[in-house]
Amino acid sequence: MLHFDTDYMEGCHPEVMKRLVETNLEHTVGYGSDEYSKQAKQLIREACEAPEALVQFLIGGTQTNATVIDALLSRHEGVLAAETAHINVHESGAIEHSGHKILTLPSHQGKVDAGEVEHYISEFYRDDTYEHMVAPGMLYITQPTEYGTIYSLAELEELSRICHSHDIPLYIDGARLGYALACEEADFTLADIARVADVFYIGGTKVGALFGEAVVAANPKRLPHFFPLVKQHGALMAKGRLQGVQFATLFTNNLYVRIARHAVELAQKLRNAFVAKGYNMAIDSPTNQQFVTLPNEVMDRLFEYATFELWGPRGEKETTVRFVCSWATDEKDVDEFISKL
Repeated sequence: MLHFDTDYMEGCHPEVMKRLVETNLEHTVGYGSDEYSKQAKQLIREACEAPEALVQFLIGGTQTNATVIDALLSRHEGVLAAETAHINVHESGAIEHSGHKILTLPSHQGKVDAGEVEHYISEFYRDDTYEHMVAPGMLYITQPTEYGTIYSLAELEELSRICHSHDIPLYIDGARLGYALACEEADFTLADIARVADVFYIGGTKVGALFGEAVVAANPKRLPHFFPLVKQHGALMAKGRLQGVQFATLFTNNLYVRIARHAVELAQKLRNAFVAKGYNMAIDSPTNQQFVTLPNEVMDRLFEYATFELWGPRGEKETTVRFVCSWATDEKDVDEFISKL
């Protein structure tokens, strides 16, 4: 059976596993105070061109979003996000559980529109009764989005400008950030992300690590007292060096982007095969996620050879499905699947 469900089905990249095994019996201090974690943080600062940045490792994506959003918002504030945002549809109310409302905006293939962000904030404060409502205290976006689309550098800069003009932070969920950086259409670098975002995170779970996400704030003042808040959210590992070893490996010799590029190239190969067979791509995604609308009989036949996800309910005659390639996807598997089309 071939597998294209998601990008965290495998363990970790062999180079990461090799370093974990090599350091397994070493004795190090805990909670990220070890030398491996310090090295990883420094490598991330260098990649971000942000020498004073706060870098903090957390365990998983939902936990990271809940912790960062809780840190950035006051008790009376909510977070602006696309209606399709991961925090709104796939995190089981984790943000609301931390006491903050998600204020939804229209989704444009996963992205928010800068003009609509500006309009929402401006109209909110034009209402004389605004103090009775949940204030828009920050903007959340993902890069790439839930639909595999990416924000251009110009779009990111405009969103950053609007946020700062209203004195609210821009937070970027980077669960799949490596795949955005690796795609041909990307006109931004990690340093650009660090510059436009007040806070963002570099996803490891979906990009070569066993687990772990690296929160980055170029200006540490954006996240005061973050360490104890991480612990309050249960996101602080005692064996913090496990995350340090992984991220130090991923950020040595550009491994993070190199392995992501492999996934993107194979995803585009899948996309081209679907198009060549006459199937309609539901979304134009340049990253490692591909969305195609298939006749139900074709979909059911392909399920005999591979696993992949329905993107919404099954349709009466045709259904949109998602295929995901990861850093570990074997090109032979892609070729075998294409032969079944």
